[in-house]
Amino acid sequence: MRTTPTDRPSPRTRWRRIGTAAAAATLMLAGLGTAAGEANAAVPSKVTWAATPCSTPKKSGELACNSLRVTGGTTAFQRANGVTPKAADATTPSGYGPSDLQDAYGLTSAAASNGSGETIAIVDAYNDPNAEADLATYRSYYGLSACTTANGCFKKVSQTGSTTSLPSSDTGWSEEISLDLDMASAICPNCNILLVEAKSATMANLGTAVNEAVKLGAKYVSNSYGGSESSSDTTYDSSYFNHPGVAITVSAGDSGYGAEYPAASKYVTSVGGTALTASSTTRGWSETVWKTSSTEGTGSGCSSYDAKPTWQTDTSCTKRMIADVSAVADPATGVSVYDSYGITAGWYTFGGTSASAPIIAGVYALAGTPGTSDYPASYPYAHTASLNDVTSGNNGTCTTSYYCTARSGYDGPTGWGTPEGVGAFTG
Repeated sequence: MRTTPTDRPSPRTRWRRIGTAAAAATLMLAGLGTAAGEANAAVPSKVTWAATPCSTPKKSGELACNSLRVTGGTTAFQRANGVTPKAADATTPSGYGPSDLQDAYGLTSAAASNGSGETIAIVDAYNDPNAEADLATYRSYYGLSACTTANGCFKKVSQTGSTTSLPSSDTGWSEEISLDLDMASAICPNCNILLVEAKSATMANLGTAVNEAVKLGAKYVSNSYGGSESSSDTTYDSSYFNHPGVAITVSAGDSGYGAEYPAASKYVTSVGGTALTASSTTRGWSETVWKTSSTEGTGSGCSSYDAKPTWQTDTSCTKRMIADVSAVADPATGVSVYDSYGITAGWYTFGGTSASAPIIAGVYALAGTPGTSDYPASYPYAHTASLNDVTSGNNGTCTTSYYCTARSGYDGPTGWGTPEGVGAFTG
């Protein structure tokens, strides 16, 4: 279970700063977040956010979700688009939407043409009673086709596959579920979505939900949770994550440098996080490692337990290295989500590697069904030229530089980089 350091500021009082795209990149690189007492809420360039309730486990032995919800200020999306309401105004989207994300990652054409018949599974804990309705609001607002139980696009089940006997409802995990469903929709709007809800956030129950998702036919399974590594992880690998022919994505964590499980599983695609801002480059976007403090930012690191997969060739880490690829996760450059359960119904901006994991699951779905005996985590390693190399920023301090610091080529915080089309996600 992930623990919170005693010297870490309260997640509900942390303040972060964002200015222009260039200033945001500089601040993220330097890690210049500002503490609550130092910030002035009246300045529109300030962005505040809070860890969602599921980022603190409800019980001993449970894992944490990896999501953060913006509570005020002016996000990168708002500044770039002249949107005036502050991010705390739930009446107006204040984060990146589908067209932004598809453009940033070279997916516009693929998102329009690909994904029909593919199913992305979202694995989370507890029940979101408003999941389908909130998803409908998001998709309608952004002009995406309806994805409902009635038309066969959406299905919600428990970890045993039941559509009627669902777990108890939980407000924190409902925020996480909304984030995951919306990001899968944003990247692959033609895909079907299967939401599998574990009865609690233990590895045993979440892992059982992963197995159920695969049993029900999903070839892409997104997981936005994690916790500390343990000697049991190799057992969990064989019990829950060894599914050839299925692309399983896992968020790398939001606590800065350090390895988490199941991101450390050798069978999954571990997804790190970036700060994404519009720029004057040919691509039109720039990215740096997401970091806002020594205890908040994308996870990375060398596993203590999991063996190194054969396709991973960095030499300093003799075991599994996190991450493989990355996508936007910085809440100050966050994504738009619609949620209504337990909070004021409306539009919110979210960050955390809980955003990047379903984004990458969506990219795999756009790329097409994996080979039946393949481990799709290997695909990016064979197609590194089809990724945007993230070369600046860090997520903490480490003795082996690339474990925590971006560089040309492979590095821990961002892996081989972020999607530039679907080429890196096919066999």
